[in-house]
Amino acid sequence: MTLDYALIWAGLIAFAVLAYIVLDGFDLGVGILFPWAKTEQERDLMMNSVAPVWDGNETWLVLGGGGLFAVFPLAYAIIMPALYAPIIIMLLALVFRGVAFEFRWKSQNRKYIWDWAFAGGSFVATFAQGVALGALVQGIPVAGRAYAGGWWDWLSAFSLLTGVALVVGYALLGSTWLMLKTDGRVEQLARRAAFGLGIVMLGLIGLVSLITPFLHEHFMQKWFAWPAMVFVVPIPMLVLVCAIALFRGIHLNRPLMSFLAVEGLFVLSYIGLVISFFPYIVPSSVTLWQAAAPDNSLKFLLVGAVFLIPIILAYTAYAYYVFRGKVGPTHDYH
Repeated sequence: MTLDYALIWAGLIAFAVLAYIVLDGFDLGVGILFPWAKTEQERDLMMNSVAPVWDGNETWLVLGGGGLFAVFPLAYAIIMPALYAPIIIMLLALVFRGVAFEFRWKSQNRKYIWDWAFAGGSFVATFAQGVALGALVQGIPVAGRAYAGGWWDWLSAFSLLTGVALVVGYALLGSTWLMLKTDGRVEQLARRAAFGLGIVMLGLIGLVSLITPFLHEHFMQKWFAWPAMVFVVPIPMLVLVCAIALFRGIHLNRPLMSFLAVEGLFVLSYIGLVISFFPYIVPSSVTLWQAAAPDNSLKFLLVGAVFLIPIILAYTAYAYYVFRGKVGPTHDYH
C-alpha cells in the first residue's frame, strides 16, 4: 500500500495548530484579562497560573510554522508574503509577552510597564492571529505559483471580525482556566467574565459561520451540497451541547466542565474550518498535493516527527500533571 505522505503531513500540521490553539489560547486569554485585576496580588496569581506551562504551549506554534515551511514550501511561499504584516506583529507581541514573564518579577519599581507588556502582548498577538486567519479564509490571490495581491489585502472587514472573535474566544478560554486554577476574587472575576464572554462568543461563532460559506464557491459546496454537508451538519448541534455545558458549569461552579466546553467550541470550529478547506491549503487556489514537497523529503521528515511529537506530548502532559490543582497566593513560579 502506498502512503499519502502529503495527507499524513497535513494531518500532523493541523494537529499541531489545534494543539497550539487549545493550549496557548488560555494563557493568552489570561493576559487579555490581566488589566481587570485590581491588585498586584491578583495579577501575580493570574500570571502564576500559566507561568509553568506557557512556554511549552508555544512549542506547537513553532512545530506548525516550521512544518509548513519544510513540508508545504509552495504554500509557505504564497501565504507568508500575503500575511507578513499580521505575522510579524504577532511574533513581536509574543516576544514582549515572553520577556514580561521574566522582567516583571525583577523590576519592582517599574512593574506596571511589564504588566502592560504582558497584557498588550497577549491582546495584540491574539488579534493578529485572528486577522491572519480571516485573511487566509477569505482567500489569497495567486498567479501561477506566487502571491499576486497587494500589501494590504489581509486587512478587511472579515479579517477584523475574526480578529475580534479570537480575542473574545481566548479571553473566554482564559476566564475558564482561571476558574479552574484560582480561588477568591480572581476566581469570582473569571466567573463573571466567562458568562458575558460566552454569550458574545456564541454570537460571533454564528456570525462568522454565516459569512464564511459565501466567501468561496468551494465552501458553499462543502456546507450546503450533498453528500459533503453530512460532515458539517453535526457541528452546530455539538456547538449547542458545548454551549449548554459551558453555562451549566458556570452556574453549578464546575470549572472543569466550563473549561472543557470552551475547548470543545474551539475544536469544533477548527474541524469546521478544516472540512471547509480540504483539499486546499490555500483556499480555492492550491491543494495539499500541489503544495507538498517531494515524497522523499516527506518520508525523511516523517521519521523525525514520529519521535519528536510523542516526546512533546509526554513532557507537556507531565508539566500539567506536576502543576495540577489550584494556584495559591504563596506559589511562585518565576
